[in-house]
Amino acid sequence: MELLFPFIVMAVGVFFLKSRDERGRIALLGQHLSQYQIEKLMETLTEGYLRALGETDPDRRAQVWNLLAASEEKLADQFNRFAAGFAKVDALQARVSTLPIALPYADKLFPAATFDARKVFAIHAQGILQAVQNSQNRSPRDKAYTLSAELFLMQHTCHWFCKSRTVASARLQVRHKTSYAQVLASVAPETRSAYAAAVGIRTAP
Repeated sequence: MELLFPFIVMAVGVFFLKSRDERGRIALLGQHLSQYQIEKLMETLTEGYLRALGETDPDRRAQVWNLLAASEEKLADQFNRFAAGFAKVDALQARVSTLPIALPYADKLFPAATFDARKVFAIHAQGILQAVQNSQNRSPRDKAYTLSAELFLMQHTCHWFCKSRTVASARLQVRHKTSYAQVLASVAPETRSAYAAAVGIRTAP
């Protein structure tokens, strides 16, 4: 028991520091997100897309798609403003660890294994806006598929910022029944390329 005691103390200390670090990150992100209705708009769109896809009458389906357009534009505008506001966060506070496990203050202990959340949120803002604008004239179904992927990847980054990549990927699987790899493969190629470069990962061509 005496031999185990130092390890128990160390484990408790690591847990305490990790929890304090996470609370600080959650508070920082929450401070910026609280000014907007991004999560609520995401829920509206997700439910609306499912409703539209479930409609068997073409006219009613088209009506649902049209009603969702306003929410899409509002979400794109709000996230763009969020990203612009978060860009003013101190560089040290915006660093996110790329280590597979969550360690307290890993972003400060291992600065080479980090990415800048400010840049990644800017990439998400651009990807969401382009999906909403639909300059490639995708069908409503394909547009919804791409925009959903852009939103899920953005949400993954939020969870990664607060916790870790592993936790973020697990939450993505539980909430949306989809994997991190599948979401990456479903966003626009421009988003995927810029995102992969920013966070330092390799993706399939």
